Amino acid sequence: MTSTTMISVHEFCLHHNIGQSFIYSLKDSGLIEFITVEETIYVPENLLPQLEKMVRLYEMDINLEGIETITYLLNRIHSLQRENLALANRLRLYEKD
Repeated sequence: MTSTTMISVHEFCLHHNIGQSFIYSLKDSGLIEFITVEETIYVPENLLPQLEKMVRLYEMDINLEGIETITYLLNRIHSLQRENLALANRLRLYEKD
C-alpha cells in the first residue's frame, strides 16, 4: 500500500489566491481528480504541477473551454513526443554501422 501526500483544495486556493469554484469547475469538466476524506476535498501531490499550470492559464484570463483545449493539445504533444522517441530508439537498432 502506498501513501499519497495530499493538499486540501482550501489551502491550495488560499495559497494561489483563487476561488474554489474554479477548482470545482476543473473537476466537473474532468480535467482534474480529487480525493474526499471526511468531507474535505484534497488534491493528490502528483497532480499539483498539472493543476498549477491550469491556474496559470486561468490567471491569464483563459476560460475553461480554452484550458480544456490547451490541456488536451499539450497532452497530445507529450504523447507524440514519447512515440517519436520510441520510434527513434527502434530505428537506431537498424542504423548500426
